[in-house]
Amino acid sequence: MYDSSTRRRALRLLASGLTLTQTSRQLGISISTLREWRDHPERLPARAATCPRCEEIPTMPEPPGAYAYLLGLYLGDGCISVVGDAGKRVWSLRIMCADSWPGLRDECARAMTAIRPLNRVRVLQKQGCSEVNSYSMHWPHLFPQHGPGKKHQRAIVLAGWQEEIVAEHPGLFARGLIHSDGYRGTNRVRRPVGGEDKWYEYPRYLFKNESADILRLCGETLDRLGVAWRHNKPNEISVARRDAVARLDQFVGPKY
Repeated sequence: MYDSSTRRRALRLLASGLTLTQTSRQLGISISTLREWRDHPERLPARAATCPRCEEIPTMPEPPGAYAYLLGLYLGDGCISVVGDAGKRVWSLRIMCADSWPGLRDECARAMTAIRPLNRVRVLQKQGCSEVNSYSMHWPHLFPQHGPGKKHQRAIVLAGWQEEIVAEHPGLFARGLIHSDGYRGTNRVRRPVGGEDKWYEYPRYLFKNESADILRLCGETLDRLGVAWRHNKPNEISVARRDAVARLDQFVGPKY
């Protein structure tokens, strides 16, 4: 008899693209059992469909790197809302992704699938953007920052277990934040030289958010990565030094 964490791990591997044979070899579970779990999730025991935070002894979401990235996306440009009537209520995690960056949209969908492999991920076309969403009763457990009102109107503080994941995967957390509410672009500056105006161009990152708490989390993560930054505006963080941009490029880079 396999426990729920083993089932979840197997489903995450299958959702990531591994075949039944590859997953069977990696976990030592028969192909027929894996096929049953994949094709008939409704037959799994109730606890297998729960979340790691609902276990008798709560554990970390897996894989933690995908969670760190998804947490950054959620804090930057995501929301959790309840749908359905009082008898059949469920939570929807929604993250908006600009159509200009299809790679970002696909990466967001993969992260959602990795964290909740039993829940379908949908991509809904909107005007100029796509909404990536997934329904689950457990999103508020996985993102305890959820609450009424806008994020910048309430305190945003990471739980202890979230802080551990961010500390372990700061690059992926920063990637999620910047993929949602930031960008890497070219800054053009005009300087007078010898009586003439000359233009200088250099790459820089900007991260803009109205929440002082989320800006603080971004700054702390950049510090952890060794990336120099500053507030160029009260609600915006700038990374412009050449070495700092090169360092952040190792984890983020241009949107795609």
